[in-house]
Amino acid sequence: MHFKLSTFNFQPSTYNFSTMKNALVFIILFSLTLSTIAQRKVNEPIRMNHVQVIGSHNSYKIAIEPAILDYLFQRDSSAKSLQYEHISLTEQLKLGLRNLEIDVYHDPEGGYYLNPRGLDIVRNAGKTPLPYDEESKLKLPGLKVFHVQDIDFRSSQLLFKDALNELMDWSKKNPTHTPVVITLNTKDAKIPLLRNPLPFDAEALLSLDGEIRSGMGMDKLITPDLVRGNHDNLQQAILKVGWPLLNDVKGRFLFVLDEGDSRSDVYLEKFPGLKNAAMFINKKKGHPEAAFLIVNDPIKNFEFIKELVSSGYMVRTRADSDTREARTEDYTKFEKAKASGAQVITTDYYMPSKLFPSTYKISFEKSTYERIIKR
Repeated sequence: MHFKLSTFNFQPSTYNFSTMKNALVFIILFSLTLSTIAQRKVNEPIRMNHVQVIGSHNSYKIAIEPAILDYLFQRDSSAKSLQYEHISLTEQLKLGLRNLEIDVYHDPEGGYYLNPRGLDIVRNAGKTPLPYDEESKLKLPGLKVFHVQDIDFRSSQLLFKDALNELMDWSKKNPTHTPVVITLNTKDAKIPLLRNPLPFDAEALLSLDGEIRSGMGMDKLITPDLVRGNHDNLQQAILKVGWPLLNDVKGRFLFVLDEGDSRSDVYLEKFPGLKNAAMFINKKKGHPEAAFLIVNDPIKNFEFIKELVSSGYMVRTRADSDTREARTEDYTKFEKAKASGAQVITTDYYMPSKLFPSTYKISFEKSTYERIIKR
C-alpha cells in the first residue's frame, strides 16, 4: 500500500506538539504493555496438558506362539492383527514412554482363567508350549491381565496388582518423572469357542478402583478430586483453570477408564461426580465429568481433536492399529496425531517389529517419546 504525504495535510506551524507528545507517550506505553503480555505468555508455567507423549497399546502383551498363530490364520486371516509384542513395562518406561494400556479381567475368587485353551493348540500341533504361569499366579484372587482369553493369554504381568507394583518400583527410582497416563480396558466380551469371561460389573469396577488405591497410594495419583479442586465438576475446572502444573504432578500416575457410557455410568453411580474416585472416565465433550477423552482416529477426527485440545481437554489417540501401518510403513496417522495436539499417542511400534519385516518405528525427534506442545 502506498501513501501520499499530502493526504495527511501535515502543517508543522499549526500542529499541536502537546498532542504529539501525549500520542508518543501512549505509543510507548502501549508497546511496553504488549511486550509484557508477550513475556507473560513466554513465562507462563507448563501444565500437564502441554506435554505430548507416546505410549504403548496393550502394553503387557507377549507375542502369541507361532503354533497358535498358524491355527488362527487357517481360520481367519485377520489374526495377523494380533502379531505384535512388547518389552516389559519397566523397559518401556526406561525407554521414555509415558503412557501404558492395560486390559483387566475380573476374577474375584481366582483360578477362573487357568489352563488357557491355546496351550492344547500348541500340543496338538506337536509342539511343547513355552513355560506359562509357573508361579501359579492365576490361582490367586484378583484382576488378571491379558489380551484375549484362551488364545492371546501371555502377559508380562498376569496380575494387575503385580503390574502396579512394577510401576511403583520404577517410579520410586525416578521420582521426578513426567506423569504417566494409564488407560484401562475392562474385558468381558464373549468369543465363540472360548471360555466366557466373568462379567465386569459394579463389583469388578470397585475391585479395580480398590486395587489402584492400594497398589499405588493416593499420593501417587492424579485424581479427579485433585484436578477438580473447588469447582463444581471436572469439565468446569479444566476449561476455566486448566490441568495441574506439570511440576506439581511429576512422579504421579493418571488412570483412565477407557470404556463407553454404559460402563462409565456404572462407575459414576459408585462415585457420583467422580468424588473420591481413583480413575477418570471417557465422557464426551459437554458432560460435567469430561476431561480426558479417547479419540482413536486422528485422521477422521483431526479438527475435532484440535478443538478439544485447544479448549483444554486431554486426548488419547493412536498412531497405528492392527499392525496395518507397520506392515505398509505408513506414517500418515502418526503425523496427523502429532499435529492434532493430542497429548497421548499410542503405538505398538516404539521399536520396529521383530515378528515381520518392517522398519516402522514411532518416536519424536531424536528417538524421544515426550515433548512440550504448549500453544
